[in-house]
Amino acid sequence: MSLLHDDDILRAAALLEQGRLVAFPTETVYGLGADAENPAAIARIYAAKGRPSNHPVIVHLAPEADPGYWVSAIPNEAQALIDAFWPGPLTLILPRAAHIPAAVAGGQNSIGVRCPSHPVAQALLRAFKGGKGGIAAPSANKFGHVSPTIAQHVRDEFTDGSVDLILDGGQSEVGIESSIIDLSRLDSHGPVLLRPGRITTLQLAQVLGVTPAAPDAAAPRASGTLEAHYAPRTPVAMIASADIAPTLQQLAAAGRRVALLHWSAVHHAGALQLPSSPAGYAHGLYAGLRLLDMADADLILIEAPPGSADWQAINDRLRRAAHDSAGILERLL
Repeated sequence: MSLLHDDDILRAAALLEQGRLVAFPTETVYGLGADAENPAAIARIYAAKGRPSNHPVIVHLAPEADPGYWVSAIPNEAQALIDAFWPGPLTLILPRAAHIPAAVAGGQNSIGVRCPSHPVAQALLRAFKGGKGGIAAPSANKFGHVSPTIAQHVRDEFTDGSVDLILDGGQSEVGIESSIIDLSRLDSHGPVLLRPGRITTLQLAQVLGVTPAAPDAAAPRASGTLEAHYAPRTPVAMIASADIAPTLQQLAAAGRRVALLHWSAVHHAGALQLPSSPAGYAHGLYAGLRLLDMADADLILIEAPPGSADWQAINDRLRRAAHDSAGILERLL
């Protein structure tokens, strides 16, 4: 539950207008916000996160704001998705309007925009520049690390004073980042799903009348789409449910300390069980990874979720979290 007052929102909006950084809650994860039309402020985001300057950020808009200010065209497909899913966890990649700074788009000619549904995010967006501004906001964590879903996660990430204010709006409901769909190349590629999220491929297809394609080599760069991302500091390995018990036995015999993240019935000291529904699992995933990251373990072992379409976004995040730990099981055993 949020403990914020109107004065907190007004203070945050004033800081943003001064080019400062404000972390705020959205329904997906907490964002690290700056004035999307201020290149110097955007540079502060990149510096605070340690984020490559060619990796674009998403512009968040108030429900009453005009997305047409930010893009050079809103095709029918985009308007249909806006009508169906905004406010909500869906980011649209569209051609960037010429007057919008390239810094917010990582130097690309396209730009990502979304309208969050979290009441604190909406209050901040309405207060900032009279509701007409945009807040550039990647996740409020160091680049590549696990995204934050409560205000304390943000405090834990930024102990250097680089963030001027953190708005505490409680735990993010969704718990993983927005779906990102590219509509900037409709004539040549059609709609392309760059990052899965709470809004599924099937839901998008039902609105668009066509199933979005998978990312191609020429697709625009987008937030959270690098092969290694969302990673705790402890190495991560993901294995099938049937392999958990024998793997735990082998690791114990090798004297390894293991933190286990699972969803089915598994008994292991230091284990954390998440719900067996995609929505419940996503809600607790990042908080769970952060908790297990503090367990002083040699390995975070993750029970692979089901491979069905409704688990696509979760499997995407876990695959990226484990990317840089490839081969870790073999090295520990």
